[in-house]
Amino acid sequence: MWACLSPLAVEALGEEPFWSAKPGPWGELQVRVVYLEPSDTLLAAVAKPNAVPRWVFEQTTESAVRADLQRFGLSSVLIDRLLNPASRTISGNVISLFPTVEEVTSLSVPVRSALYLELARSSANEYQRDPFFMLGSDLDDWLAGSGFNEAQTKLFRGLLWQRGDVIAFSDIEVLLALAKDPTEVRNTFRGLTRVRSLLVELKLPLKGDRRAFLDYWAAQQPDSPQLTFLRAVTQRRAEQTVDITHFLPAFARQRIYTYPDMTLRAKGYFPDCHWTALNFFNLEPDNQYLDMSKAAARLMNGYAAIDPPFTFGDVLCFMERGEGIHSCVYIADDIVMTKNGDSIMAPWVLMQLKDVENIYRGSSATRIQGFRLKR
Repeated sequence: MWACLSPLAVEALGEEPFWSAKPGPWGELQVRVVYLEPSDTLLAAVAKPNAVPRWVFEQTTESAVRADLQRFGLSSVLIDRLLNPASRTISGNVISLFPTVEEVTSLSVPVRSALYLELARSSANEYQRDPFFMLGSDLDDWLAGSGFNEAQTKLFRGLLWQRGDVIAFSDIEVLLALAKDPTEVRNTFRGLTRVRSLLVELKLPLKGDRRAFLDYWAAQQPDSPQLTFLRAVTQRRAEQTVDITHFLPAFARQRIYTYPDMTLRAKGYFPDCHWTALNFFNLEPDNQYLDMSKAAARLMNGYAAIDPPFTFGDVLCFMERGEGIHSCVYIADDIVMTKNGDSIMAPWVLMQLKDVENIYRGSSATRIQGFRLKR
């Protein structure tokens, strides 16, 4: 039921699958999947949730919560149990429910999906608001390297829910309850924080137009530092591949496939998607883009709004009712560079644009607007 469709045009190279990007001025690209995991140091620095599930409803009343739970499809017996004073707390207009593990696992996928979409409205429900996504790959492939024990794997499959077109998981507290010792707690948390990224390689020798290839990856900059290597690549005649991260500007090349440096915590910030997108071509990052108003001003004044087709380095901004909710950088075909949130647990990755859409397209009102740096 939960197996995702693999990308089209998947081929086999030994035992490692890949697919070919659509042809274009970027050359022939081969794409593979890799899973990034945080280091032990990073895991140790992040607070682990406790093993007690909690659902928080804000700006509401007990009668309104009861009506919502009925609307989502929870049974009257379960609703009565959840709203029993022994199982909930009320502080002003904030109501917290504490379901048991058995009650959480008893929910059907449609009921859980409806409930968790509502819980996601509140930042107090951290893992419903920012769940773990199963993006673009087979679930078995993701679970194979998760490090979960047998009981956790079975439970994980039973606790998935649907957020739009993507499969999500939020019940980390329930999964941690099955960890037998500190090592399994760490392995469970590491497994849940694994992030899917793409490895993209250029297939050589180059078959397309050399001038178009150089112009594309240099982003029409005649003095691009990448041109030296790009010209050398076009002269290769033997069959081989080269990682396209070598074609990225220094800022992006230094960060791709990495997590934010822990020293940034001492400075009081972690970089987000807008900071990443607006610094893509910069030699040194400009931290004023951590301020949303300054980031928006830079985008409006330093970039020109454009329509597809997009080209290397264009900023793609997800807009909803006039507000930019996410930014990423177009690389080639349907591949973008993105940092999904300002969390220290969110690395810089390459993703298919459709997967980014699955995360950030909140409604039919969400649209993608392209912006190109003014030269």
